[in-house]
Amino acid sequence: MFTRILTSALFAGFAAGLIAALLQFLFVQPVLLHAELYETGAKLHFGADGSSADGVAWSFDALRDGLSILFSALVYTGYGLILVALMAAAHERGIETTTRQGLIWGIAGFITVHFAPAFGLPPEVPGVAAADVGLRQFWWFMCVTATGAGLGFFAFGKNLFAYGIGAVLILTPHIVGAPHPDTFLGTVPPELSSLFVTRSLGVGLATWSLLGLLAAYFWNSEISSEEA
Repeated sequence: MFTRILTSALFAGFAAGLIAALLQFLFVQPVLLHAELYETGAKLHFGADGSSADGVAWSFDALRDGLSILFSALVYTGYGLILVALMAAAHERGIETTTRQGLIWGIAGFITVHFAPAFGLPPEVPGVAAADVGLRQFWWFMCVTATGAGLGFFAFGKNLFAYGIGAVLILTPHIVGAPHPDTFLGTVPPELSSLFVTRSLGVGLATWSLLGLLAAYFWNSEISSEEA
């Protein structure tokens, strides 16, 4: 069982991580590099001459971008391990996961790890004000854990009581509230921040959808090969 889980997760996670890195390079990294110009003072928001919307031309940096690719592959391999392990647990309960259902699992993973936390703590570009990093990490972990458990109650619950628990779990982190700075100060234009948020979430949705689809595909392939 463990070998099947590991093999499926490695193939699915590594492939999804490479796609995520490519999408990051195409859509997210140019926004980050642009924001760094404001963080370093190379460009000024509300400056005397205004601020140009032109960013910087992206070029491949072997060390920085190579490490980004490796980190992306490792992160999504870890996510793949979690996803396939959950599929295996469902399989043990007699719940099979088709490739189409794997896509839904992937979207649920995106909601858990990206969308729900972003409702309280949206992705941030360099140079914006933020609350204490320890508080934000704690709230993020609480939100991810509660959202994942809540979606589990919705997916596998069989009565209104289970659905109610799921709703309470999902809402609780947002009722408690995410930590925010006392004042909102920053050097980066809000238009750039909003572009970064939307592109980050878009890349996350695309990658998690692919991860769920591939995880289900490789998991079912491993089961089929064993039965054969």
